[in-house]
Amino acid sequence: MSVDTTVESPTATPDPVPERLPWWTRGDTNAFFGLGFNILVNVLTLTTLTIAVVKIPSGDVLGTVLPALGVALVLGNLYYMVLARRLARREGRTNVTALPYGPSVPHMFIVVFVVMLPIYLKTNDPLQAWAAGLAWAFMIGIIVMIGAFVGPYIRKVTPRAAMLGTLAGISITFIAMRPAAQMWEAAWIGLPVLAIILIGFFTDVKLPGNLPVGLVALLVGTAIGWIGGFMSAPDVTQAAHDIAIGLPHLRLDLLFDGLSNLAPLLATAIPLGIYNFTEAMSNVESAAAAGDNYNLRSVLLADGFGAVIGAGFGSPFPPAVYIGHPGWKDAGGRTGYSLASGVSIGIMCFLGLFGVLATLLPIPAIVPILLYIGLLIGAQAFQAVPRLHAVAVVAALLPNLAEWAVGQIDNALAAAGTSADKVGSVALGQAGVVYDGLKTLGSGAVLAGLVLGAIVTFILDKRFVAATVAATIGALLSWFGLIHAHAVGWAAAPQVALGYAFFALVCLGYALMPKPAKPVETATVSSKVV
Repeated sequence: MSVDTTVESPTATPDPVPERLPWWTRGDTNAFFGLGFNILVNVLTLTTLTIAVVKIPSGDVLGTVLPALGVALVLGNLYYMVLARRLARREGRTNVTALPYGPSVPHMFIVVFVVMLPIYLKTNDPLQAWAAGLAWAFMIGIIVMIGAFVGPYIRKVTPRAAMLGTLAGISITFIAMRPAAQMWEAAWIGLPVLAIILIGFFTDVKLPGNLPVGLVALLVGTAIGWIGGFMSAPDVTQAAHDIAIGLPHLRLDLLFDGLSNLAPLLATAIPLGIYNFTEAMSNVESAAAAGDNYNLRSVLLADGFGAVIGAGFGSPFPPAVYIGHPGWKDAGGRTGYSLASGVSIGIMCFLGLFGVLATLLPIPAIVPILLYIGLLIGAQAFQAVPRLHAVAVVAALLPNLAEWAVGQIDNALAAAGTSADKVGSVALGQAGVVYDGLKTLGSGAVLAGLVLGAIVTFILDKRFVAATVAATIGALLSWFGLIHAHAVGWAAAPQVALGYAFFALVCLGYALMPKPAKPVETATVSSKVV
């Protein structure tokens, strides 16, 4: 039996539960369109990457990969709806919001560009690359399930500022920045959509007839895109000819092929698996800050199981609890919106509709919802912690900012036909790019953010022994390459480990300093002259 380590949030306002907890509310409609479009964008992205970058045949992607992902989405979102309804009845509330669930965004890019693409370029065999991706996703799931038994304790001892600050770093960089850039590529489509979303979700102003904000925003953006000539009718016709229904079926043959050569994949699978359960910790903490206290172990086991099931059916894209629970809660989402989103996207995966959708919906009309989530989570990190801990939130942000910057530099250099190694650190430094430092800071960004945020929080609270322990953990993680290193291994980042060790000694020295004597209070006697 799992132990719930969460604490009651002061923001959770109990509401009387009616005899029958509603399966759907008007707010679920708003949240459904928002989360559904969020997942839709991600599935469209991973579909394009798999076909265009790894060269897996479109028939395999639409007929196997997407149906496998659809299975994980339906089962996972069904589970989280049940979890939310159990929480609502246990706490006597009707305002519980289910956790959002879908394909993990960072892992989409990592499994494509770090795991599958190098194997494809080396072997010119997309099936071998696909097999490696399945094995990698399977290992991610196993590591996350192992993390279910240590994650609750880590959450208990890790300051909220560290977890929410790390989450804000992910949200601002990997969730918000790309959509913002895509919007400004066609600002005449994206900005009106953003205006509808910001007014609809951040204010109490309602649309006529209380129409769903997400749906109206998408329809307006799509209409502008088509009227303005941004979209192409012939592309829709061609995509319609390529529709192929795909039913889920096991691909254990590919999975076992990938597992037979697992060793090279562990260098990324281990830190990324740890990333998954630390990100899930932050997301559960974010939900708790919004008033919904979920059992972390239950969440981690479900996330890990979803990755394992998806890999067995042929999907190399591990699903996970999403960032953004507070946003869907503010939008009015309760227990039904997440399952409806998962089922809708799952059906589209089974029917092979994503090729058509990519030609019907302008990307600048869809991505503003991701920018909204990025804004909300970034703000929550500062609002849900004591004012003193704002410094720790910023410290936890930094590794993710560094990781994002390194990705942008690497991609730009690759587009120019070169790399950072070829250009050299000296030349990059002369151009004002501190590449080596950014890469070291950003490696293992989620764990690094937790460590830095925790250290700074403990120092701000004058808990120097705790800061010593946190810095020592940072030294150990650096030594083994789980943070601030390019690969997992023995003595992976010895200089960084030494730096954390010296940091720990400084904190220990402050902890051992004699405490200043408290001033002796003297009793004062007041006399009254009559």
